[in-house]
Formats: sequence, C-alpha cells, structure tokens
Amino acid sequence: MSDELVPADQSHMRASDADRERIAQVLHQATAEGRLDIHELDERLVAVYAAKTYGELVPITADLVLSGLPHTPAVPQYQPAVSNRVGGEPGSAVSVAFWSGVNRKGGWVVPRMHNAVAIMGGIEIDLTHANFAEREVTISCFAFWGGVEIRVPDDINVKVDGFGFMGAFEEQLASRRHVPGAPTVRITGLAIMGAVEVKGPKKKKKGILRELLE
Repeated sequence: MSDELVPADQSHMRASDADRERIAQVLHQATAEGRLDIHELDERLVAVYAAKTYGELVPITADLVLSGLPHTPAVPQYQPAVSNRVGGEPGSAVSVAFWSGVNRKGGWVVPRMHNAVAIMGGIEIDLTHANFAEREVTISCFAFWGGVEIRVPDDINVKVDGFGFMGAFEEQLASRRHVPGAPTVRITGLAIMGAVEVKGPKKKKKGILRELLE
C-alpha cells in the first residue's frame, strides 16, 4: 500500500475505529506469515491506535505483502457522508421586508435559490434547523436602508461573496473546516446603505444558577 492509494486531498481525513481495526488485522496476518516479529507487531499496533488520519495509517503497512501478493489497501477511500439535511419540499423562494420584518427559522426547506430583499426593513434567516432542497443552494440578498442577518450552523459549508456600497456585506464567522457531504450555501448579493451579516449559530443562554457560579 502506498500514499498514492489514498489521494492527497483525502489523507488528512479522520480515520474511524473500523479503519484502525482493519489495519490491525493486516498486521496480525503479516505476523502469522512471519513477515513481522512480535516486537515489530507491537510497535506498529501502537502506531495504528494512535493514528487519527488516513495519511498516518498508510505508512504502517506500506512494506507488507500478504500471501505472496501485494497488499490490497486496508485503508478505505474516503467516502463523504450523506447528509440527512438534504431533501424535502422547497419552501418559499423569496423573503421581502418593506418597512417591516421577516423571520425565517425552524425546520424550513431552503430552495435552490432564495431571494432576500430588505428595503427599510429587516430579515432574519436562521439555517440552524433548516433542510436544503439540493446539496448546493444560493441565498441572494439585497438590502437598501435595511438589513439581512443570516445564521449558519457549523455542520454546513458556506461561501460568502456579496458586495457592500455605502453599506456592509460581512462574514462574521470563525475559521471553519470543510464538512464533507454537507450541504453548501452560497450567500451573495448587494447592500446599499444597509447591511448583510452572515453569523454563526446563536449561543445558548446560560442558566441563572450557572451565571452565579461563574
């Protein structure tokens, strides 16, 4: 097994307990065939159970062949998980606030394209518990003397590329890692003398007792 068997862009992915067990079985078989002695087995098993990524598992069996044949990779190719947040009947394709306010939250289904228009009003879109009609959706925002606030949870991927003119189009998110298999939300649009703000999930409020203790 060589590094080529686990593509570079997947070698950093987290290995599961089942992945480590498969590598351990390979090592036990190699020891039974006389390819490793008991001390080498012990050293490699320590490395197996300490490994956190596919890339760390690959070198452990790179020099082994089993039953006279090159060893078939014990580390599986990474397969993105299928998100249970994709699917459902699409909700409204538009949110309009004109001298008013609109709040979308809860278990609604975001359509492939959703337009949020705030003119001298405010729109709040919370994706924390939302589903997505497709794996990639777009929320297009227009704010004129108004504001659009979008809350995004940590288990989805987000791309922000809007523009502010005498206003703000801001991404207020901490550094985020790519979540394989998760839906991707592109947030784009224009803010004129208004604001579009993309934020992380709301923090849970602390109980009174906890606040007193802290």
